[in-house]
Amino acid sequence: MKSSRTNRKLIRVVILSLALSVFAALPLLSNARTASTNQVTIVNNSNRVIRYVYVSHVGADDWSGDQLGGSSISSGQSATVSFSCDAQQMKVIGEDQDGCFLSEVVACGGNSTWTITNATAADCGQ
Repeated sequence: MKSSRTNRKLIRVVILSLALSVFAALPLLSNARTASTNQVTIVNNSNRVIRYVYVSHVGADDWSGDQLGGSSISSGQSATVSFSCDAQQMKVIGEDQDGCFLSEVVACGGNSTWTITNATAADCGQ
């Protein structure tokens, strides 16, 4: 008879422990971020040809592969690139025909437009 009561108490303790563990994990699960798909339309209003477009996390040099897939964005043209975004912001990097880099930080979770003009600052490694 004691064994039966002890087993029931043990089962109740196990069930209570499992329930508390599940409730403790709920806040962690609600804060988990899922990757969203972003689209950025790049409008080239400059005299540069944009040959490559990459994305990277802000403050990191973890560039993606070329988002243009071998195409380029000539002066007066635009292109839309889609990428997975698992942060609050991502950096979009354009490389022109001279190897100079231009960048723009975009917010994740939506679509945006980046207009490149002759006044857009470029990093040419100098």
